[in-house]
Amino acid sequence: MGWLDAASGYQVRLGENGRVQCRNGKGKLLSSVPASLKDDAQVVRLRQLAEWLTRHEAECLAAVDGWMTRSLPVPVALVAEAWADAAWAAVLRDLVVTAGDETGFLRDADPERGLGVVTLDGETARVAADVVHVPHPVLLDDLEELREFGAELGVEQKVQQLFRQTFERPEPASLTGKSSVDDFSGGKFEQLNHALGRCRTLGYPVRGGSAVYSAFEDGRVVEARYWLGSDYPEGETWTGELRWALEDGTALALTDVGPVAWSEGMRMASAIHAGRVVEEAVPA
Repeated sequence: MGWLDAASGYQVRLGENGRVQCRNGKGKLLSSVPASLKDDAQVVRLRQLAEWLTRHEAECLAAVDGWMTRSLPVPVALVAEAWADAAWAAVLRDLVVTAGDETGFLRDADPERGLGVVTLDGETARVAADVVHVPHPVLLDDLEELREFGAELGVEQKVQQLFRQTFERPEPASLTGKSSVDDFSGGKFEQLNHALGRCRTLGYPVRGGSAVYSAFEDGRVVEARYWLGSDYPEGETWTGELRWALEDGTALALTDVGPVAWSEGMRMASAIHAGRVVEEAVPA
């Protein structure tokens, strides 16, 4: 953005890094904003703008992440309107999308020309469709090919999609009669507080002693619940089983858990379990 006049002959602007920049009357860029300008009206406005832009970028990211994890159909008209906003465009660019009969990396969205995507064939295609899907990676049949091609293109996604950790649901025959997964059981935390803190860092809420991830799949909300413990926060705790249930608490058999709810539940448990205490092997 352009320079704005501030007090004492200084000029200020918002830099590309989101920080307020300042130059003196001779045009020299200063390393920081002088203390005398701390309460200058222009500086205050720019800092408020920077804070708003940070919140806006986070909101865009959360919205698009929700489209993906919920596998929601999104109107192309909405994507085209949002593309004019740099924050929205940055989050949407290079996502793998499916529109009409085409699947590819989103590179453009225009109200008149539709979506511009780069397909696995390396071709740029214009897609005229009413809705577009941002598939969860576990639903992409060509995931490995897309990952390889994305690496060749130098794709950098703000939303974790292409290189998101995924877990494929085992064959139903191996899940029959089971209601929980114990792959991540027995993880020790010196304090329950440590496990809760890891959940906060990762963005998972904790309810009733379990870390929870809510997935919207097949028209219903399915909750993955990973047991952490409910005793004293300062006491030791060991992780337990990973289960899935409906919002009302109705337990689901593993054979009734959809691929997205399965993958995200396993991803949550794996990430939390990784923070456990790992005992060092004693030399013989």
